[in-house]
Order: sequence, then C-alpha cells, then structure tokens
Amino acid sequence: MDPRINVINKRLENVKKIIAVSGGKGGIGKSTFSAIVALALSERGYRVGLLDLDFWGPSAHVILGIQRIMPAEDKGIVPPQINDIKFMSIVYYTEDKTLALRRTGFDQAVIELLAVTQWGSLDYLIVDMPPGVGDVTLDVIRFIEKIQFCIITTHSKVVMETVKKTLHMLKQLEIPVIGFAHNMRKKEIFAEKQIEGFNIPFLGGIDFDSEFENAIGDPQKLLKTDFAKNVAELIQKDKFGAF
Repeated sequence: MDPRINVINKRLENVKKIIAVSGGKGGIGKSTFSAIVALALSERGYRVGLLDLDFWGPSAHVILGIQRIMPAEDKGIVPPQINDIKFMSIVYYTEDKTLALRRTGFDQAVIELLAVTQWGSLDYLIVDMPPGVGDVTLDVIRFIEKIQFCIITTHSKVVMETVKKTLHMLKQLEIPVIGFAHNMRKKEIFAEKQIEGFNIPFLGGIDFDSEFENAIGDPQKLLKTDFAKNVAELIQKDKFGAF
C-alpha cells in the first residue's frame, strides 16, 4: 500500500467538517458555490479551508482573486491563508496550465496533494470537486474517511440526469449527503421535484445573478452579491452540516 494514503487522514484529523461540492457536470457553478461558501463561513468566524480538486479546469483562485504564490513548506505543504481562508490548489504548481496526465497520473496527483497538505485545525474544509463521477471522486471517497457531499444542480434535464447518477453512486457507497442546492434557479421547482425520491434535504435555491461576473476576483464585492446572499441563507447551521 502507498504509505502516503495512511498520512491523508492524519493531515485531516483536526478538521471538523469536510464537505465535497459536486454535481457531476461542468458549468453548473460548483467552483463558484464552493468559493462563496468558504467566504461566507469565514465571514461568520469559522476556520475554513478550500481545496480545489478540479485539475482539469481549476477556477476557485480566479473567483477569489488569488495570485499565484508558492506555499510554505514545513514537514509538508502549508496552504497560504488568503482572506482568512486556507487555500490549496494544483495551480500553485502548474501556472494555470492543463495537466497532461493519464488516469494513473491524476490518481497520484490527488494522493500527493492530500498527503502533503498541512491543514491544521479547521471547522470546515470545502472541497471543489471536478466534473463527473470518475476516479478523482472515487479516490476522495476512498481516502477521506469523514467526507460528506453537497450536491449542486440546475434546472437542466441533462444536468439532472448526471446528478441522479452521482446520488445513486453516493447512496450505494453509503456516503452522507448533507443536501442539494439549486443553482441559477428559475421560478419552477423542477430540480426539487426530481430529487424527491432520494430523501435528501433541499438546502435552497440560488437565483441567477447577472451582476456576479463584475465581482469576480474581489472577495468583498463577492460577499455583497445576490448570489452570496442566497448562499448565506443556505449555510445556516441547521441546514449545512451543523457540528
């Protein structure tokens, strides 16, 4: 067995809640949701980490306006703390270039990132998951013992079919799902009706915010957007993985 795997949960032993944000498809707002959740939780005084595992198209650093800096090393990698959020991403090492790796290469990259990162004590670690329900998702489930999932969906029927596959997989593997959020929601409640059979809490809807794009890169502006206000309502303690 790879000795790094045994190290992963030691790195995470002082993290109270680990929540992976997933949904199966790209372009549904996982990274945006993850970044804003991290900001909103930090704003409330929680100790927060954000891990971007979307190796194909990492974007959390763009949303938060994080410049490329090299993390410090101290018996591992210490994630830089930016806007009171400990942030870790492959972009620190790739300079925003796509990783040209085969499947086993991505597996190794995930293991390495999880094994070397020193998170310290956190209330929440938010994990921005890549699209799909493939190897990276399975690796995260296999390597992180106390992982929970938050599912993001939209009103799209195509997205919903992928979300259902994700939920079926998580149910089969007995992985906790704290709930789902409906991003870019319109007036109809299509998504809520589609998910009813899974007995998963509905966290709430996030309306389309035409002004959000103008706030990207500025955390203070982001927190003032309607998107962030919607997210702040979703993460009330009675809904979002209370301790």
